[in-house]
Amino acid sequence: MGIRILYIGEIVGRVGVFSVKKLLPALRRETGADLVVACANGATGGSGLGKAHSVYLRKLGVDVLTTGEAAFFKKDIVEAFPKSPWLLRPLNYPPGVPGRGFRSYQTAKGPVVVAQLLGQAGFSRVHLENPFRVLDAALPALRECSKTILIDFRAATTAERRAMFRYADGRVSAVIGSYGRALTADASVSAAGTASLTDSGRTGSLMSVGGMDARTRIKEYLSGVPVWAKDAVESPELQGCLIEMNDSGRAVSIDILRVPCKEEFHEGTGHSDKG
Repeated sequence: MGIRILYIGEIVGRVGVFSVKKLLPALRRETGADLVVACANGATGGSGLGKAHSVYLRKLGVDVLTTGEAAFFKKDIVEAFPKSPWLLRPLNYPPGVPGRGFRSYQTAKGPVVVAQLLGQAGFSRVHLENPFRVLDAALPALRECSKTILIDFRAATTAERRAMFRYADGRVSAVIGSYGRALTADASVSAAGTASLTDSGRTGSLMSVGGMDARTRIKEYLSGVPVWAKDAVESPELQGCLIEMNDSGRAVSIDILRVPCKEEFHEGTGHSDKG
């Protein structure tokens, strides 16, 4: 059996954190995952990641937390990036920005490199270097660390994600997309041995709008006035995928995961982050 990576779709709000707490221990045992990677870009209040949540999710058993365009939305996370090897921000940030865009993580079956890139289309607050060029420049360093390379690619458009999948095909082990918070059904392994998934979904409320309260979101669309959305709590679910790679770093399989949380979320059952 090769290296197995469990990728958890974007954790959204307290209900998402609660779902990880309740489901991850059993899921890791059942899947035999050697490494757990999770997108935590919306873990704190649906937008960004606070320092307390970053530490708490690590304690719950997540080995690597990726972020995205909201990497630095919470003030206290800025100082945490250099001190937290399990935290990644997009690799295409300019030099001197706190944190790392890729790291090598040791598993019982060998090292795995996890790298994150952010797309360019659709992000009004963040404008980073071209992720395709950044991948070209970084690949030699990634390969020095391991043959098994997972790229977390966060992009607002499906077209940019699919373009990256084709561009990276045969050059890395897997490219997993995020941003839409809607799990897609197109998980596949190419002939060149690269696994891909357009959107890894979300971990949080299934009956929601992107993990947040539907009524609040609808009110925002009707009025045109921004509203700070509340957490949705109905039907918690963990989404994502399980990827297996062989000793040469080629993907062997990728399977979509949807795991309902049978325990209902209620106040006091999830870790809070007031930052």
